[in-house]
Amino acid sequence: MKPKILAVIPARLSSSRFPGKVLYPINGRPLLEHLYTEVSKAKLIDRTVVASDSDEVITAVKKFGGLALKTSKRHKTGSDRTSEAAAKLGGDIILNIQADCLGVRASDYDKVLLAMISDRKIQYATLAKKIESESELYDPNRVKLILDDNNNALWFSRYPLPYLQGVDDDRVSKFDFYYHIGVYFFRKAALADFHKFPRSRFEKAESLEQLRILENKKIIRVFKIKSKLYSIDSPEDLKYLED
Repeated sequence: MKPKILAVIPARLSSSRFPGKVLYPINGRPLLEHLYTEVSKAKLIDRTVVASDSDEVITAVKKFGGLALKTSKRHKTGSDRTSEAAAKLGGDIILNIQADCLGVRASDYDKVLLAMISDRKIQYATLAKKIESESELYDPNRVKLILDDNNNALWFSRYPLPYLQGVDDDRVSKFDFYYHIGVYFFRKAALADFHKFPRSRFEKAESLEQLRILENKKIIRVFKIKSKLYSIDSPEDLKYLED
């Protein structure tokens, strides 16, 4: 029997770098609608919901025909907000899809979900993409990660990983660097565990919730994708999305 799969898009209206980002219009539709539409195309996802503590976000989602759920204001991370949504709506596999990265395709979500359906040992999973420029490598908004030979995450950091010594400035051509894409896949019990774990010291230091998983000695399987992505960290980033 196919597991029940819930996709949650946690959406805060207040953002320190770009307030109101999730509702910013792109080609006449809010950013959140573009993301919601693509996620809903995934064949293996049964239900997609936006989880927010903002009445304005809830109203906007309902206006474009999406499903929205009001959640607590106390959550520090999107995965904790996702945990509340999953507790209310149910699901055997739950996705936390951050709203600041557009371009992940429905087929990318299905690729990971198919692997998790086939291999129940995968409790946590996420996405990564190869870094193609020096500017990406040194951009703190591009979270870098390193992997073992089984494509399990070893560590995440806003600092370049690994740090290469004794090479010229063209580092990207000398080594395969990867950056993290803000999509998390959890089995039901794994998400419940995540929410129970206290916020870890490295998670707080880097402001990276996935480090809570690694600090509790859990394994995150990483799937590499090639889709063209747009990371929305400031209003200037939106110029690449307009037709």
